[in-house]
Amino acid sequence: MSENIVEINDVSMLFNLSREKVDNIKEYFVRLIQGKLTFEEFWALRNVSFNIKKGESMGILGLNGSGKSTLLKIIAGILKPTTGKISVYGTVAPLIELGAGFDFELTAKENIFLNGAIFGYSRSQMKEQFEEIIDFAELWDFVDVPIKNFSSGMVARLGFSIATLSKPDVLIADEILGVGDHKFQMKCERRMEEIINNGATVILVSHSIDSVRKICSQAAWLNKGQLVNVGSAELVCNEYMASME
Repeated sequence: MSENIVEINDVSMLFNLSREKVDNIKEYFVRLIQGKLTFEEFWALRNVSFNIKKGESMGILGLNGSGKSTLLKIIAGILKPTTGKISVYGTVAPLIELGAGFDFELTAKENIFLNGAIFGYSRSQMKEQFEEIIDFAELWDFVDVPIKNFSSGMVARLGFSIATLSKPDVLIADEILGVGDHKFQMKCERRMEEIINNGATVILVSHSIDSVRKICSQAAWLNKGQLVNVGSAELVCNEYMASME
């Protein structure tokens, strides 16, 4: 069996972008059927290839629009690449949009059980983990409050706390270490380090170079959808920062 847990082979991703302003979905389909919509090709990724070994922590670096989030969604199975292939040998937990499975009309307590079911946990498992989730998210005063009344930071804290209960082979995290205040960000980093120490492979996108250096052993640098370099986190971070200057 390969020591690689993720293999990215010549992956490219094409999006067709409409530049026209359409006010509603009906008008969109009418124009589409009539052939009056024009699209512009946008390659979010072009011929990206690298491997991630079991137990590694890989940081993905790049400016906005470089293809980082697109690559994570392909690895998570949310998107299918236009060309190329990605192989993942194990279970994947994507932390890409924290709280995406929440019902904002329900309370924090109700959403814990709802989100747990989405992640495949039984009700009894969630009861066992309930106090730990609320403790980590620091939301005891808001357990019975509908989350529509939460701040975005409170929703993200709850989502992170639930999502990181699982023990996946691969944990995918997109810009999640910036949730909450500095104290909570430190808690998130410690939780991520615990997950790595327990043998999981972590793929992290973060604009914080310090976080990538601290958490990741390896890094890959994307620029306008193309792979610039992949290697040790310290080396790639230094090259990336030097390019910014």
